[in-house]
Amino acid sequence: MARDEIFKKEDASREFQFDGKVADVFDDMLNRSVPCYRMVIEMLTALLEKFLRNGDLVYDLGCSTGETVIELARHLDRLDLKFTGIDNSPAMLNKARHKAEMYSLADRIDFRQADIIDLDFSGAGAVIMNYTLQFIRPPRRREFLADLHGKIRPGGLLILSEKVLCHDPELNRAYIDFYLDFKRRNGYSETEISRKREALENVLIPFSIKENLDLLTEAGFTSCKTFFQWFNFASLVAVKRQGTDDHA
Repeated sequence: MARDEIFKKEDASREFQFDGKVADVFDDMLNRSVPCYRMVIEMLTALLEKFLRNGDLVYDLGCSTGETVIELARHLDRLDLKFTGIDNSPAMLNKARHKAEMYSLADRIDFRQADIIDLDFSGAGAVIMNYTLQFIRPPRRREFLADLHGKIRPGGLLILSEKVLCHDPELNRAYIDFYLDFKRRNGYSETEISRKREALENVLIPFSIKENLDLLTEAGFTSCKTFFQWFNFASLVAVKRQGTDDHA
């Protein structure tokens, strides 16, 4: 696994892009930048195993290098699920397809290059968005989630993982400090941390947990709950009510 040293360079991009340079080190970047990354994948695997039906369709929107969907395919084989990973970055998808081949999963996971905003599908048992919604412009999120609600079968799940805000200023500052300490412990320098923060400004726009839950409820989902939180990172599960039509 290549080590993430992108923001050590003085010529690092002023705006974060999911290009070839990022794709080459993205797995290391996730493991060193996202607290409890592997644990969250284990937890959502347990959720899918509990609630999905045999033969269900599972979509990973913003799948990047395919790490999540590959782990799901490896550990949920008894359900004969059909997996599709969607990303708009060719470099990320090249990595994803290569990894799927390494695990002999190329025939079980369909990777597609597409804009998730305009993606056309229906009848999904589950849709996963791990650290993806935060990159969609805020004015588009409500309509996007409502559209996703229509594409998930009744009883199906939407699972979100996001960086989140806390609207209590003192707690929010503490959470940010804890996160910066986490990155330092994982080998990032103050320069790298600062440059990446600048590159992500106005690209990654987090909401609070309540704001995300409100969006999910407004989109028509029920039983919207947090199933994991590490200070300013959270994972949410939302259920589409049985018997709801596609325009609820």
